[in-house]
Amino acid sequence: MTEVTQAYKERAEQVALNVCNTVMPMNDIPKDLFEAYANLCNELIEDTDLKFSSGWDALPASAKSLLPKEDFHGFYIANAWFQLSRVAQDIAEMADTDDEIAEKEYNGIFTRLSDASLKESVRKLKKARTDRSMLNSIKSVIAGK
Repeated sequence: MTEVTQAYKERAEQVALNVCNTVMPMNDIPKDLFEAYANLCNELIEDTDLKFSSGWDALPASAKSLLPKEDFHGFYIANAWFQLSRVAQDIAEMADTDDEIAEKEYNGIFTRLSDASLKESVRKLKKARTDRSMLNSIKSVIAGK
């Protein structure tokens, strides 16, 4: 488990909200999904499996120098939120009953989402080393613009 300060946690959460609000206003999120977002956020910040820490540590120094760790953590959490939204919509469309939704919704979904989101976030940050427009875009959504 990664030890994080309250300031780190608050910054990562704020960045995640900023990124989400620029793409998908959090006020428009269905109430049921908001609880899932909160759970996912807490799980990803706690990083009990050390996947985020390992991913961050594996980044080249040139990529790490582009963003503070807590900003990248928030960016990663936002990517996971977006994936959770897409998956939840797919589950709702495919399932006929609430029981089927509940069964499919929690069947290891957070793990799969976080793995895919970390991979995508790392790829984007690495690409931003040579793609100034991508870096500017990442920094813009982190700032909530």
